[in-house]
Amino acid sequence: MTTHITKAQAYWGPDAIWPGIVAIGPMLPGTLAFGMAFGALCAQRGFTLAEVEVMMATVYGGLSQFVAVQSWPPELTASSIAALALVTLTVNIRFFLMTASMRPWFGTLPPWQSYTSLLLITDGGWLAAMRYREHGGANAAFYLGGALVLYFVWLFSSVPGYLLAEQLSDPRTFGVDVAMPAFYAAMLVPAWKGARRAIPWVISGIVALMVQRLVPGWWFIIAGAISGAACAGMMDEPAPTHGHAA
Repeated sequence: MTTHITKAQAYWGPDAIWPGIVAIGPMLPGTLAFGMAFGALCAQRGFTLAEVEVMMATVYGGLSQFVAVQSWPPELTASSIAALALVTLTVNIRFFLMTASMRPWFGTLPPWQSYTSLLLITDGGWLAAMRYREHGGANAAFYLGGALVLYFVWLFSSVPGYLLAEQLSDPRTFGVDVAMPAFYAAMLVPAWKGARRAIPWVISGIVALMVQRLVPGWWFIIAGAISGAACAGMMDEPAPTHGHAA
């Protein structure tokens, strides 16, 4: 006999704010290093500190901001803006999937509460919140507490990076170059659902590496994302096994 567990509806309570902050604590050093590296990159590309902070506050896209600034053309044209939009859309499309996965939880809140809260979605914040939800948690303040801390750490982390751009010209000096790949690699650990579910990851990685070597620019991101998604979509779910009671 299969037992269905009904999870409690979302609500707000101050008792989950601090646990939410503690849950994302291990992600803060990587977020700080990531933001510093971005601030240094913007300084090297000629952006003003005010422009950097506006982007940090309003775009709040993490990796997509790196991609956009690194591929920023000397002159903005209709085609270059379209190319930037396409690449950043591809990088950020994961946020759409993350927020969709939180709908069964946050969908019970009033729209003005759920949608405004989910504007702060990040990879780390989503991961911590979904772990909490899987263990039966329902207090939406758990997610929001951690999300706000991540937002403000990200917002201000670019300032020291911008001011120390010359010292950070070589990211390897402080290990900043490994912060981003290490962060995303760490995210794969709790997402592990067995070797079969990891096949799209492998396909996506192989295709991305091949395209990176053959095609200039950031098209390898799009190619990797599309190939991984297509592979996952074509895979059949394994048939569930049913136990028999004696």
